[in-house]
This record gives sequence, C-alpha cells and structure tokens, in this order.
Amino acid sequence: MTSIAPTLPIVQPGSFLTLHYRLAGPSGDVINTFTDKPATLSLGTGELSPAVEQRLLGLAEGARATFELPAGEAFGERNADMQQWVARKLLNQLGDPDEKYSVGDVVQFPTPDGLGSYAGAVQQVRDDGAVLFDFNHPLAGQPVTFEVQVIGIL
Repeated sequence: MTSIAPTLPIVQPGSFLTLHYRLAGPSGDVINTFTDKPATLSLGTGELSPAVEQRLLGLAEGARATFELPAGEAFGERNADMQQWVARKLLNQLGDPDEKYSVGDVVQFPTPDGLGSYAGAVQQVRDDGAVLFDFNHPLAGQPVTFEVQVIGIL
C-alpha cells in the first residue's frame, strides 16, 4: 500500500493570503511586514501591483522567496503629470488648517467618492502655502526587491 502525502495549497488568482512581505528599492525598504504582524490580502483586488501578484502565483503555503523586478515593472515608470501643486485653500478644506507641511511628508487624500484614499509626498512648499505633491508610487521607475513568506492560503 502506498501512502500519498497531502499537498500544500498553492497561490492562485483570487487567493486570500496571509503573508509577510517586503518591498524595497535602491534606497531601502518601503514596506516591511516581517518586523510586525503579517498582512492579509486578496489577489486581484489591487492591494499589490499586478507584477508583484504574478510573482506570488504558484507559490505553496509556507514558501519563502525573493524576486528582483526591473525598473518600472513593479509600479510603472515615473509620470511627471503625477506631480501637482495643491493650493493651501484646498488643503485647509481637506484637513487641519494649521497643518505644517515639510518636504518628504506623506499626506493621505480622500478619493473623489470618499470611500478610499491615496497618498502624495511633499516635494516643495511655496511662500503662499501651496504644496507640490508627487502622487507617483515611491518605487515607480525603480528596480524593486520583493521578498515574501506565504503563511496561509484560503
């Protein structure tokens, strides 16, 4: 009689995952859950970029892997149109009128439908209070290291 070992679940499109992951560019980590609680997410919902999700497909529960993605593949190329000046008046309406903005700050903005948010990094602040934000992903146009440990698959 032959015994058949049970097979581990494999990541597939639409899988619900519990995992640790790290996304890093040339200047270091942008996201790293290895030092904290693992993330839970569902593939295909936009929580990870399509290029990053592709690297997860086929991995077994318990797998740990590191992938090197070439510049621009993980989060697209940098887009100059994604840098925009925002008037102080609008910033006051969206948040705290006494907020002070500094280069490097990351600010959350509500989506037009009010159900979500997106982030912009402060690039410059003018004397009139207007702020230049970069809405590109911090790793856009850069090579990315993606490290993952798949903890559970549903």
